[in-house]
Formats: sequence, structure tokens, C-alpha cells
Amino acid sequence: MTADAPTAAPSPTTRRKRRVFIRAVPALALVALALAGPLLAPHPIDTPVTFPYAEAGGDAPLGGDQLGRDVLSRLLTGGAPLIATALAIALVVTAAATAIGILAVLRPALGRWIERAADLTILLPSVLAIMLIALAWPGGGRLAVAAAAIILGIPYAVRIAAAAAAPIATTGFVEAAAAGGDNLWHLTVHEVLPNLRSTVLALFGLRFVEGIYIVSVAAFLQLGPQPPEADWALMIRENAAGITLNPWAVGAPCLAIGLLAISVNLAAEALAPARPTPETPL
Repeated sequence: MTADAPTAAPSPTTRRKRRVFIRAVPALALVALALAGPLLAPHPIDTPVTFPYAEAGGDAPLGGDQLGRDVLSRLLTGGAPLIATALAIALVVTAAATAIGILAVLRPALGRWIERAADLTILLPSVLAIMLIALAWPGGGRLAVAAAAIILGIPYAVRIAAAAAAPIATTGFVEAAAAGGDNLWHLTVHEVLPNLRSTVLALFGLRFVEGIYIVSVAAFLQLGPQPPEADWALMIRENAAGITLNPWAVGAPCLAIGLLAISVNLAAEALAPARPTPETPL
């Protein structure tokens, strides 16, 4: 009898996909829960079902908040606004910063002005900038906080994108394309950007977490989402005074935000391909 052939080891691509999936599971679960949450909430989010800061049990599995509303119902309903805001911030900041960073290294004269503008913007304290933008924005609210996060995030992200694009822009294949008459759009999209996939993915993960952080800070400053809206960040501020009475009123949204941020960062890191050698275009 012949021995069974050994099972072939998974390919690097298969192992990488498996690693990405495992790391992204918590984030995907939270996103799915946030989308389906309003349908699963057992009680209306603005109706008291128990006494303020009631302990978990009975009709309120996670207890009550400062007004006696069901913490679980508000937790299920409050994830979608925060996730949507952070996702929009991350997409806009990553796209804008990548384009500006590549432009800065391909056009050095313009890049010097971009660098100076970024340096001046970075000097503005972030909390003060959030307050100035959110308070000056007509109507304020969530849109004002998102605008503040985008304005504050782009200068930092531009420096990261430009630093990653600089060595690629000086390689032989980019210089040959430029000498051959290729325009700025072609150099950006076909020569430099494909070699920045690792940086762009990592940058997106960082900006997503930064978006969550800014929205949460704004909620503590009473900017952005306002009561009686259900929002994870707003839940933390509203129930901070009763954390010793019902820890779930603060702990549940804290855990959700932390797990989401960590999972997105880990998934982005696993998804990022190995940086290619700059001598060989993709």
C-alpha cells in the first residue's frame, strides 16, 4: 500500500486572505449589527423603560441610562451614525491626501507650498480647531464635526503620503515615463499610485480610527450629535456620571468603539500588500 500524499500547505495568498478575514470579523460583525440594529432594538430609543441607571436585567438586559431608557436599544441604534461618519472622514481624507501628496512630489515647486500650508495647519491645536469649525459651521451638528475631522486630518496624511511617494517618484520607470511625455494624470494613476497601495490602506485604517476619535471628543465637548439622538460617543458622555450605578451604560459603547477601531486597524494592516521594490513598476 502506498502512503497518502501529504496535504499541500496553503499558499501565501490563501493564508493572507484568511488572516484578513479573521482580523476583520469583529469590524464586519459590528457594521452588520449597526445596520440591522434599529430592527433588532427591543424598545424605542427615546422611551423610558426603567428607572435611571437601573442595573441590567428584566426588560433592560444592559440596564437603563440617565433617563431610564434601554441601553441595549440605544446601543443597537447608535452605531450606524458613528460608523458612517468615520467612514466618510477616512475616505475623503485618504483620497485627498494621497492625491495631494503625489502631486507634491511630482511637482516640487508646488510641493514646497503644500508642505508649508500643511505645517501651518498642523500648528493649530486639534481641540481648538474642532471647536472653531463646529461652532462656526451653519447649524453645527455631525456635518460640522466631519468637516473639522477632514480639515485636521488632511495635513497629517499629506505628509505621510508624500514621504511614501517621494522615493517612488525618483525611480527610473517614473522618470522614463515623465521624459516620454506622459502627463501628470498618467504619472499619478499608473506609475506612482499602484506602488502606494500599502501606504494607502494603512492610512485609511488610521484615518478611520482618527475619525472615531474626533467624533467622540466632539461629543464630550457637546458638539456634533445632540440628544436625544442615539450615538455611541454621545452615550458615553451622557452616562458618564452614572458609571458606578450602571457600568454598561458607558462600558458597552466604549467596548463597541474600541473593538471596531482595533479590528479595522488590524484588517488594514493584514490587507496591505508587501511594498514592491521601486525599480519594478506594478
